[in-house]
Amino acid sequence: MMKAVILLSGGLDSATALAIARHQGFDCHALSFRYGQRHTVELKAAQTVAGALGVVDHKIADIDLRLFGGSALTAELDVPKDRDEAAMGDA
Repeated sequence: MMKAVILLSGGLDSATALAIARHQGFDCHALSFRYGQRHTVELKAAQTVAGALGVVDHKIADIDLRLFGGSALTAELDVPKDRDEAAMGDA
């Protein structure tokens, strides 16, 4: 049997990638990241999707992106709004 590792965020894109791989006959192993995010809704969704689509195993790896600086995802910072592209700098 073919095997695949799916990076599973809990969002629509990664869930769709997992569903396609399962439909194509892959034994899927899911990998999600706990990156210091303020909310756990993404990981809960990833666990739900992994269970519903029958992954072989679902691992959650801890990586702390706060080591690289804060963002609205990992710190008590407000989500930036109404910025023009020039104000964002090079991404």
